[in-house]
Amino acid sequence: MFKTTYNKIMLYVACTITAFAVSSCDPAEFGDLNTNPNATTIPVTSALLTNAISGMSQVSFTAGSYAQYVAETQYPGVSLYDAVFGSFANHNGILFDLQNIIDNNTDPETAPKVSVNGSNNNQIAVARIMKTFIFMYETDQFGDIPYSEALKGEAQPAYDSQESIYAGMFKELDEAVKQFDGGLAAKGDILFGGNITKWKKFANTLRMVLALRVSDAKPDQGKTEFNAALNASGGVIENNSDNAALAYPGGGFNNPLFNTYNGRKDWAISDVIFNIMNPINDARLKAYGQPNGAGEVVPVPYGVTRDEVIAYTNVHPDFSFVLAADFRKDNSPFVFLSAANAYLARAEAAQRGWTGENVTAMFNAGIKAAWEQWKVFDQAAYDAYIADANVAPASGDALKKICTQRWIAFYPDGHQGWAEWRRTGFPELAPTPNATNSSRQIPRRYNYPTTEPNLNKPNYDAAVQRIGGDNQDVKVWWDK
Repeated sequence: MFKTTYNKIMLYVACTITAFAVSSCDPAEFGDLNTNPNATTIPVTSALLTNAISGMSQVSFTAGSYAQYVAETQYPGVSLYDAVFGSFANHNGILFDLQNIIDNNTDPETAPKVSVNGSNNNQIAVARIMKTFIFMYETDQFGDIPYSEALKGEAQPAYDSQESIYAGMFKELDEAVKQFDGGLAAKGDILFGGNITKWKKFANTLRMVLALRVSDAKPDQGKTEFNAALNASGGVIENNSDNAALAYPGGGFNNPLFNTYNGRKDWAISDVIFNIMNPINDARLKAYGQPNGAGEVVPVPYGVTRDEVIAYTNVHPDFSFVLAADFRKDNSPFVFLSAANAYLARAEAAQRGWTGENVTAMFNAGIKAAWEQWKVFDQAAYDAYIADANVAPASGDALKKICTQRWIAFYPDGHQGWAEWRRTGFPELAPTPNATNSSRQIPRRYNYPTTEPNLNKPNYDAAVQRIGGDNQDVKVWWDK
């Protein structure tokens, strides 16, 4: 199956390159000599979809370091909060491909031709969901970004406020789920194999995550959007078989964490997440970090100096890589959103009084789904875990426990873990005492790309003034 998938990917990419190559010259310069009556300028939309999905696994050890999931083993800098300048590369990559799918399925001239790759509505709906997923990552990294004018050929697109971007993303997910029709499923779908119900579950679950993200900034909107998502057509992810997980074929198209350790070993599971999970006997720990020969997870201290980390790894050469080996093979799947994420989101929403669901039932279902996802489920150990007063939301600070479990469940996705910590303050992470940034605090955002002050200065300047400066300490809109 994986070999077949890989061959298809290569074929789709080749077709896409061919389709675009024929329009690379200027007809005004070369006249009729540049016209090939046997060629087409219409892209293969199934190839665009495959290419976009294949780039979804945007593993960020920078965000993972800010979430304190991971620690550097040789060259600390990110965990000491050196300045990080982000990138808008997705606008010319994944997002461009997705917009191309939408445009060609919308244009009356091209829509009939590209419908061989799925009904126009189904292709557009899938592209809209994926665009929202990628834009979520971008706006949560920077705050205000080009959104409404992005992907339209504007040389200098305006930056939208993050508040308006979130409103736009809610609208996109709502309309995309409703847009699916009974026609041919989108071809090139290497995420769900054309299963429209799974796309709806993914969209609705993503909408719940976004709804909770605005819980402090705009709680009424969050509650409304959460309930709309929970009750939307198709439902939400409730079983691991419905997880949004990209199955890599290996052999050149590899799981990103396999590539991370293919010749280097710069990252390890941090002592921060180890010290949160180990005292409560969380069985996921031996899946989250590679056990050594004695079966023990050996974390690396977070936020220490280069001399200190080199001294530590010299004494502990068996330090634990991020994820056990079975979860970072070249053909291991990468999970974007899971049943655990969905149930724990529902637990938080219930705790906030947004829904009438039972907090404990949703919480326990989330833990069970997570343990099953990481193949560590044991009934007796699970029963003891959910009964532990340090875990169960029925005792003590329920919201803190739920939010900490959501942070644990998003591992190793640093984007999501960092966002959840910024939003809730849980778990209670402390900045490294070796911080090099001026505030000496954990960064709250990435700096804008270094090219923006030159390429898009008027809109960059307006955005910087609006958000309060282009630095790592400025909070994004929903980070209250």
